[in-house]
Amino acid sequence: MTRKGKRLLSIGGMFAVVALAAGLVLTAMSDSVAYFNSPTDIMENTPGPGQRIRLGGMVETGSVVRDQGETVTFRVTDTVQSVPVTYTGILPNLFREGQGVVAEGTLGPDRLFLADTVLAKHDENYMPKEVVDDLKARGLWDDESSRPMATEGAGT
Repeated sequence: MTRKGKRLLSIGGMFAVVALAAGLVLTAMSDSVAYFNSPTDIMENTPGPGQRIRLGGMVETGSVVRDQGETVTFRVTDTVQSVPVTYTGILPNLFREGQGVVAEGTLGPDRLFLADTVLAKHDENYMPKEVVDDLKARGLWDDESSRPMATEGAGT
């Protein structure tokens, strides 16, 4: 075999090793990925029982109810549909009504979202990118103010 052939063979071998490593990493990560869902997505395509998902949207105004303990119930909306969420734990300091939020957990058989993690971004205008894209696709996003257009209540 010539020197050029050996060089091409070694380069091809390196590409094969890198491709194999990338494939193994992606396969290992696919089990831990929690996909983002808007409230409309959840109402239209109910996830399987026990399937871990992310729910993102805005905390519906007037929906936050705090129990005596650390349990909080609220609704997450995308201005079209809303999903009731219950969470036990300490909420982020920036959690409030009208704020963008991402909750991670499972959907119960009664369509109550059981969150084990609630995330809020430090920017007061935060809204998950997927929710903004969804609102823009529905024509419900005001580009001038970078806020959702006002609507009269979300469906349940």
